[in-house]
Amino acid sequence: MKITTRKTALSGLAALGVAALFAGCASAPSDSGNASGAPVASDFVPCMVSDSGGFDDKSFNQLGLEGLTAAADTLGVKPVSVQSNSDADFAPNISNLVDQNCNLIVTVGFNLAAATKEAAAANPKTNFAIIDDNSIVSDNVKPIVFDTAQAAFLAGYASASYSKTGVVGTYGGMQIPPVTIFMDGFADGVAYFNQAKGKDVKVIGWDVKSQNGVFTGSFQAGTESKQAAQGLIDQNADVILACGGPIFLSAAEAIRDSGKPISMIGVDADLFETDAQNKDLFLTSIMKGMKPGVESVTVDAAAGKFNSTPFVGTLANDGVGIAPFHDFDSKVDPALQGELDKIKADIIAGTITVESPSSPK
Repeated sequence: MKITTRKTALSGLAALGVAALFAGCASAPSDSGNASGAPVASDFVPCMVSDSGGFDDKSFNQLGLEGLTAAADTLGVKPVSVQSNSDADFAPNISNLVDQNCNLIVTVGFNLAAATKEAAAANPKTNFAIIDDNSIVSDNVKPIVFDTAQAAFLAGYASASYSKTGVVGTYGGMQIPPVTIFMDGFADGVAYFNQAKGKDVKVIGWDVKSQNGVFTGSFQAGTESKQAAQGLIDQNADVILACGGPIFLSAAEAIRDSGKPISMIGVDADLFETDAQNKDLFLTSIMKGMKPGVESVTVDAAAGKFNSTPFVGTLANDGVGIAPFHDFDSKVDPALQGELDKIKADIIAGTITVESPSSPK
């Protein structure tokens, strides 16, 4: 087992944004018009383009829009959002927002990288931010990325501790870095539990060494996702991590249909809080601070403080984390939370280091 990583410095954005990760709210606006105290042009237009999962995915698109909306409320301006129904919508949707004279266009997801890069090059006076991609090097593009392997490591450890069958499983939507980073951290966290406890909890659905696993091919809930979850259930997994926006909804269906005591690990948001129908299934969730990240980038841009330095969310700056156990609190090992607190502190200190090939560079 190889578990290595690097530490990421906290950017100026992080200092503004990550404090709101678990609080979920922005600072009150100042008399001068916004939380930063800097004057904001009344005609500032913040905009956003979703990935194909849509803004009601209870996950990364929804969190991104919540961040944009919160910033717009703080600034006293009106946001504009455009939903993509397929990959073919990305470029036209961005072009549409450019034509509407948006000052900041936030694109949600790795899949929008090519369209964002092209639009940014063609419109150097427009500022862009992109969630889950840092491949674009341009003065007018700010990456908002997250080292979710660190938080997923904690969730993997918790899953291994909780599992009664000794089998936990994971599958993804598309095999892209923002998805596989969750799976790497999860599997490494299970491996760390096995090493620490002398156990042999098995991970199915993803192999860290070969970087091969189970994927549905999209971020859509439906037959493919339900079948992937059922495949894990058939192999005796009793904790399932579904990575890829709303695909977790199909995993929940498969679990309900099975009638078995199977729990889930959510991603992006605390799905106990965002998905009332399935809240009883979530052992915990691996959270990314997309809402505060987008909110802070937007407020900065409105105040004339936009820059292209990437924001990288980590455990150290609270840009990533895991949700409380909620209804599972009385069901987990009483020692588990203390163990997780120690592991988190060791990751932050560098005593335990966590790396995924997909970790932000």
